Amino acid sequence: MIGTSARPRRLKAGWERRQQRWGWIFITPFAIVFVAFLALPIAYSFWLSLHSSSITGANQFVWFANYARASTDPRFIAGLRRVALYAIALIPAQIIVATVGALLIDALASRFARAARLAMFLPYAIPVAIGALMWGFLYSPTFGPLAEIFGSAAPNLLRNGIFAALTNIVTWQWSGYFMIIIYAALQGVDPAIYEAARIDGANQLQIALRIKIPMIRSIFTLIVLFALIGALQFFTEPQVLSNVASGVITPDYTPNLYAYTLAFKFNQLGYASTISFALGFIVIACSSLFLVLNRRRNAR
Repeated sequence: MIGTSARPRRLKAGWERRQQRWGWIFITPFAIVFVAFLALPIAYSFWLSLHSSSITGANQFVWFANYARASTDPRFIAGLRRVALYAIALIPAQIIVATVGALLIDALASRFARAARLAMFLPYAIPVAIGALMWGFLYSPTFGPLAEIFGSAAPNLLRNGIFAALTNIVTWQWSGYFMIIIYAALQGVDPAIYEAARIDGANQLQIALRIKIPMIRSIFTLIVLFALIGALQFFTEPQVLSNVASGVITPDYTPNLYAYTLAFKFNQLGYASTISFALGFIVIACSSLFLVLNRRRNAR
């Protein structure tokens, strides 16, 4: 009896081992790509951040001296302040635009809702570089719509209002993506709740503000987190527009742009890696702090 009962256990254990082997076989291609193109480059970049390049091009191991230098680098600190200001402006703007768009589309039960949903999501489908080039054409005082309308008196929005211009570009680029997330969350709410509210005399605005938004409140944590990370990693838009806004968008306008300039224009790969890792640590710290504060607020 003991041997008879032990045999099914051995068969089950053998079947589980075969399953585990197949599991490792299936994840091996991803693991190879992950290690080769993400883990190893990150490790090598961190190793570079511990080195300093001399004028002759030689690399010297300096431990964490580059990080001490970055903590007092006025260009890096100014770039951090700048992206912090962008985050303060961008996150509310993106959330407001995305929420209003999602609520409007959710309230429309017609074919127009599908077309509107596609129209609002379309900017996200456009590559960021192409979107920045398009807005650079629209903002330019020498060619484009402004030059056609105002002639030689066209306002230079990129020189005199670069903060608002970049805020508008990023809001336009990402609001559609956040709108789809909010709209998907709204689709998970039971419509019977809305019907009960209408019976009680609530109008569409009251339903939106007092029922819809509170019921999907948790999804805004994810959106704020995505928007915060994106704002702190600000790079593509100022990089693309730097040629048409020279003197306004400087090589150290954002930390990512500063690291790019150090690496590919001044060949300071070690310090550029330090700036990138320092920014990464700040992004992780800000994201973790936001999640902790949000968890504490929800626990009350």
